[in-house]
Amino acid sequence: MASDLTESFKPYILNKTLTAHKRAISSVKFSNDGALIGSSSADKTVRTWSTSDRSLLQEFHGHEQGVSDFAFSSDSRYLCSASDDKTVRIWDVSTGSLVKTLNGHTNYVFCVNYNPQSNMIVSGSFDETVRVWDVKSGKCLKVLPAHSDPVTAVNFDRDGSLIVSSSYDGLCRIWDASTGHCMKTLIDDENPPVSFVKFSPNGKFILVGTLDNTLRLWNFSTGKFLKTYTGHVNSKYCISSTFSITNGKYIVSGSEDNYVYIWELQTRKIVQKLEGHTDTVISVSCHPTENMIVSAALGNDKTLRIWTQED
Repeated sequence: MASDLTESFKPYILNKTLTAHKRAISSVKFSNDGALIGSSSADKTVRTWSTSDRSLLQEFHGHEQGVSDFAFSSDSRYLCSASDDKTVRIWDVSTGSLVKTLNGHTNYVFCVNYNPQSNMIVSGSFDETVRVWDVKSGKCLKVLPAHSDPVTAVNFDRDGSLIVSSSYDGLCRIWDASTGHCMKTLIDDENPPVSFVKFSPNGKFILVGTLDNTLRLWNFSTGKFLKTYTGHVNSKYCISSTFSITNGKYIVSGSEDNYVYIWELQTRKIVQKLEGHTDTVISVSCHPTENMIVSAALGNDKTLRIWTQED
């Protein structure tokens, strides 16, 4: 059965290369409706692109240092960005104008996300804390003394009741979003630095990237890990990975060997390596409804690449 699944996999091909950023890209994401692609960069900007005609729509200028991450609100009207200037900023997507600056972190802000309701933002920082912010007022609601090393990723689950955070300290922690209480700490025997974490679309699992060239799928309610994905290279950078669910179930990740890797979720087999980038692929995102992947790479490349399945 598994081999039948692999044989039915349609390869992705390079559809378009987008150039505009002047330095390394840090993050790339589709908006929730799939209409927009966003990218953040060490060049201090966030940019948005039209998914349909691939045109550059907006540039968001205002951060004083590089931008490490960004996220779209659920309705795609706003985005928030995390910067080495120690701020989180909220922007109006259509106009490119700055709405609010969230001050409080005492070191680089490295990761950021909206809750599904988009009335709260979670951010993680090199100051080792996770902060939860009220979008409307711009006030910090909670400071979670989350980790003992920089926080590498923060993510709300599908209903916004839980937050997961990861850190170079080797831990993933699950937090109650309303109380700020730590509900669970996932710990592996080896304890490698955790470079990325996100909830699965159904909210039952957590995809965890570690700097020992490994991705793991955890069932966080039992604290057991179910699957391991290897073959890619990741020992240095915080590379994002994601779930592809529009045509079968796959795991997609960037890699330090300049490829995008695609694994079949169940069998853990590599079904394709996407070739084209000329530097570490730092970030990947899958379109919510179409069989489309966008990837972005570091400073020797500086491009976004859009990949689509052949018909």
